[in-house]
Amino acid sequence: MPVESGSSAAARQAKQKRKSHSLSIRRTNSTEQERSGLQRDMLEGQDSKLPLSLRSNLLDLFGQIEREFENLYIENLELRREIETLNDRLAAEGQTFEGADLAKGALKTKASHSTSQLSQKLKTTYKASTSKIVSSFKATTSRAVCQLVREYAGHRDGIWDLSVTRTQPVVLGTASADHTAMLWSIETGKCLLKYLGHQGSVNSIKFHPTEQMALTASGDQTAHIWRYMVQLPTPQPAADISQTPCEEDVDFSDKDEADGEAEGPNDCPSVRVATTTLRSHQGVVIAADWLVGGKQVVTASWDRAANLYDVETSELVHSLTGHDQELTHCCTHPTQRLVVTSSRDTTFRLWDFRDPSIHSVNVFQGHTDTVTSAVFTVGDNVVSGSDDRTVKVWDLKNMRSPIATIRTDSAVNRISVSVNQKIIALPHDNRQVRLFDMSGVRLARLPRSNRQGHRRMVCCSAWCEDNASCNLFTCGFDRQAIGWNINIPALLQEK
Repeated sequence: MPVESGSSAAARQAKQKRKSHSLSIRRTNSTEQERSGLQRDMLEGQDSKLPLSLRSNLLDLFGQIEREFENLYIENLELRREIETLNDRLAAEGQTFEGADLAKGALKTKASHSTSQLSQKLKTTYKASTSKIVSSFKATTSRAVCQLVREYAGHRDGIWDLSVTRTQPVVLGTASADHTAMLWSIETGKCLLKYLGHQGSVNSIKFHPTEQMALTASGDQTAHIWRYMVQLPTPQPAADISQTPCEEDVDFSDKDEADGEAEGPNDCPSVRVATTTLRSHQGVVIAADWLVGGKQVVTASWDRAANLYDVETSELVHSLTGHDQELTHCCTHPTQRLVVTSSRDTTFRLWDFRDPSIHSVNVFQGHTDTVTSAVFTVGDNVVSGSDDRTVKVWDLKNMRSPIATIRTDSAVNRISVSVNQKIIALPHDNRQVRLFDMSGVRLARLPRSNRQGHRRMVCCSAWCEDNASCNLFTCGFDRQAIGWNINIPALLQEK
């Protein structure tokens, strides 16, 4: 009688294993078909307000999830068998159980890695479907009511920055890539004054805390201080715009409207000569701000330095160096001699000028991409925004780690914080503007559609505490600024 060789026996065992595996697959498929048929029959018999098609889609999704976890369970059983086999082998070879624990740890690591891969796959596969389903069940009640009050159109290129005066009369200032800065009547939307002194893009505008003076930074490597005199026109009745809840039920389109030539302001007076010109930088001056008291200003440039100037003499007092790449923004504390600068090197720096003999600096590395802006609040907080799609709230008394982190779906540009309500306004590259409180809780999203809102990247936001009709302003690369009325319920403010 012929003896079966080892190779033929192994081949026969493998063939039987494949055959049994094929049979098990057939049985599983038939079982799943029977199960799905029974479940669909049960769904048809149940009383539900959901459409049958939606219920069927839900059933299919949950069935796929169940099969994924079933595969994971089978893989886990196989790993346990491997662990037991390895333990038996180690015991037979006389090795200590420490080695077995190490092997078991390696297998556990493998199982954990497999689990994480599955989790990520499930998130990626079903995130879009589930988000649509969940959003359809959201309540239409809004945390805040946001109303578009007025649009300020007249620039012939994108608007980089905007600010509101701190003294009477209260006007809106905008800085544009069309080499001009404009002052606007908040109530009527009429241009009151145009500044034409720069030879490059105007990247920033800030107003003196007590006098009618403006500080602008430009791509012509200078910063200008210029005086203005404006007379407010008679306010006109505002158009009746219904209040719009700032939630996900607002319909908006991704299509940009045609960029027609904006009509220039009619009979708008102009200023062509600066009172003071600050020259020291070797690159674009991207931002500038007044120190408390208004006797000094700080500028931030693409030459990787921030400069501190004396307003009266125009002399350079300090050159703040240390950033490894171009600066993106600078901001001063409202009540103390503190300056914060942000940069493309993923850091922001806090400069302390409270002691005349010591000028300390602290570096903070809380982001993984360009820090687009960092601003002070009235309290002891700093809020930083970045191209890494996060916004972080820091405590000046303990800056080792943020006290709150806000994660978004788009890069964040120049942010602003409301003094009275302590609300953070986040302008995004994706044309959205979102509102959060200081603890990182989302309050609202400003409405955006073909009829209202920004059609291009939103560059900056600014709060106005002294105007009842418009208390938030935004500007973007669609050449317009927008005034909003934000109404936050008192209960949310107390929280």
